Amino acid sequence: MAPRRHRERLDDEPSTTTPPRRERLRLDDPPRRSDHLTLLDAFSDPRLFARFFKDPQSWIAWTALIAAAFGLPMSADQLAIYRKCTGRTDPPTQQMRELVLVVGRRGGKSRVLALIATWLSAFVDYKPYLDPGERGVVQVLAADRDQAKIILRYVKAFFKLPMLVKLVERNSQFGLDLSNSVSIEVTTASFRSVRGRTVVAALADEIAFWNDEGANPDAEVIKAIRPSMATIPNSMLLLASSPYARKGVLWDMHRQHHGKDDSRVLSWQAATDVMNSSIDPQYLADQYERDPASASAEYGAQFRTDVEAFISAEAVDAVTSDERERPYIAGKRYHAFADPAGGSGKDSFTLAIGHVEDKLPTLDVIREKKPPFSPRAIIEEYCELLKQYGIRKLTADRFAAEFAVEAFKEHGITLEHSLKPKSQIYSEFLPLLNSKTCDLLDNSRLRTQLTGLERRTARSGKDSIDHGPGGHDDVANAVAGVLTSMGIRKYKYDGSMSWVGSIDATRDDAQSPAAQRLSALVNHHSMRGLIR
Repeated sequence: MAPRRHRERLDDEPSTTTPPRRERLRLDDPPRRSDHLTLLDAFSDPRLFARFFKDPQSWIAWTALIAAAFGLPMSADQLAIYRKCTGRTDPPTQQMRELVLVVGRRGGKSRVLALIATWLSAFVDYKPYLDPGERGVVQVLAADRDQAKIILRYVKAFFKLPMLVKLVERNSQFGLDLSNSVSIEVTTASFRSVRGRTVVAALADEIAFWNDEGANPDAEVIKAIRPSMATIPNSMLLLASSPYARKGVLWDMHRQHHGKDDSRVLSWQAATDVMNSSIDPQYLADQYERDPASASAEYGAQFRTDVEAFISAEAVDAVTSDERERPYIAGKRYHAFADPAGGSGKDSFTLAIGHVEDKLPTLDVIREKKPPFSPRAIIEEYCELLKQYGIRKLTADRFAAEFAVEAFKEHGITLEHSLKPKSQIYSEFLPLLNSKTCDLLDNSRLRTQLTGLERRTARSGKDSIDHGPGGHDDVANAVAGVLTSMGIRKYKYDGSMSWVGSIDATRDDAQSPAAQRLSALVNHHSMRGLIR
């Protein structure tokens, strides 16, 4: 075979070797990790992610965020957006370890979180930090798996690209296993699910609305995630949500880091129309007109000032004993409060029993039945328990259905509806906690529900107290109901009227004549038993 020939320029040095062939990037080639390829390059590359972001100008705020998150150079427009959304002046020069995104709804959070998850899992090399057989995990956490799957669907769409599809070794309903020893998983927000894994990136979606029920409040989940990322130097934690109340991990980290220079943590706050310029302005105007407080949080990305935590954890712990349940004591008068439920929804059927011990409202029993259940079977069980404590009459939530009244009556128990709304019960219960004049049981559900209560102020100025979004207060309602219905007087009436006119009640001239006449009248009726 004759040797292959090639053309030479006249000014070239003579060559007797065949020049190297120029490499061409094929669409079906797996992605190559390069120090020169950045996420912004991939974002605008037609062979990669550009097709998913068809109007680049409407995504310019997100490109500014990406540049800040990964320490990339910014254009003048991106720098202006960065300064507006972070309160900082100088842009970062290196990748952030933790990112706090407080962004209004419909701003594009889910798609960009999926983009970042795809980039980190496919284009970043974690093998130097992984042992043989170990897999790095990109975790997508949400309040439930259905919500987390919103991001997963975007991720799976990205991995259908010709340049990425060959990386996928296994595709399941809960994630992807890639050939580069990285897996993408969706999971519920649980401190147990993040243990035992090497997490290279964690994306907490809508963390402001994570359910506080059980043993997995947001703070505990994030606290469990951080050690799982400790051995990966370039790991990344992203907390993204539209804001809610001024409490929880999102609020705490935003308050701590927003507007402050930090080489590891970046807080980004932006309204919906800043991050998504294509949204209809009239729609936003209508939402603000309908409910300004809600729209300010949902679309303006402002933490709500009309919602605040009602009970502190310290107040609950101060009155919680080591006992989980107290037995019946002969000679004591016991009280009960129930919060019935139908058994087919999400609410539990709860019952609380208590008595007065040395003028101290004391909690003795907590019962909770989670759905599904038969209401009549639960009522029969509760009636047996009530009779063990000598109770023949109990109070129930004012919205308890009529069937509960009849079902309790069949077992010889009288059920009366509470005359107080739930907000009033909680308002009367708070002084018992703060003054340490009640005794609670050691019950994690009770503690979680009490500390999850929120006080909301309506535009009329009226306060309401209830559980937060996605939460429950069935146990808390029953406990507060029974402890505030025992007839303990919070104040003793002072018939001497010594508090009128002077603090010295021993002097007759310390009171005004009117006060002296009123005091004498009150004392006269008290002696006759008309005022007790």
